Amino acid sequence: MAIKDWNSDQRPRERLLAHGAEALSPAELLAIFLRVGVSGKSAVDLARDLLAHFDHSVVRLGSAPIDELCRVKGMGIAKSVQLKATFELARRALGEQLRERDALNSPDAVRSWLKLGLGGLAHEVFMVLLLDAQNRLLKSVELFRGTLTQTSVYPREVVKLALAHNAAAVILAHNHPSGLAEPSRADDFLTQSLKQALALVDVRVLDHVIVGGGTTCSFAERGLL
Repeated sequence: MAIKDWNSDQRPRERLLAHGAEALSPAELLAIFLRVGVSGKSAVDLARDLLAHFDHSVVRLGSAPIDELCRVKGMGIAKSVQLKATFELARRALGEQLRERDALNSPDAVRSWLKLGLGGLAHEVFMVLLLDAQNRLLKSVELFRGTLTQTSVYPREVVKLALAHNAAAVILAHNHPSGLAEPSRADDFLTQSLKQALALVDVRVLDHVIVGGGTTCSFAERGLL
């Protein structure tokens, strides 16, 4: 049944107008974006298919490449490009928050921004968030990219980057493509090595965040720094 034939209190658009966007399920929100479905399926059905293709993970959906989005029946190149642009706008909006606010007082924004950027990647990426003296974001840099299991991170390159941007502090981040956000012994060793190297040039390491799928692990919150 087409959405236009549903009762008005069940239609996603009307529900959003009546109750706000936060009251809608991910499938309903996607349906509003998609607007129309495909033969035999409503926009909500198509949205459910799209989420199911990405294991019902909005993070994986947001990080998916365009060719992967197009593999879902009903998702042509136009819709896939539009959806990609929508998630990028969300990521940039969170980035603006980090530029305007103290990152230490906005841990949820930091985690959300990192999950959007790293959560669904199939390869390991190491990022450095460079912060000013007020802990506001100066720039984020993808410094190293590795394989599914390992990436090489060189402390001298992180130090050079921090000095080049006159950073007062950094937040380190990387993803675990396996989906598990738990830190390994190698992660702990790397964190301590970078913390010691950056301390020599008076740059503080505020946190190291590991992203695994839709979850994160904060070294600072775990007391591991």
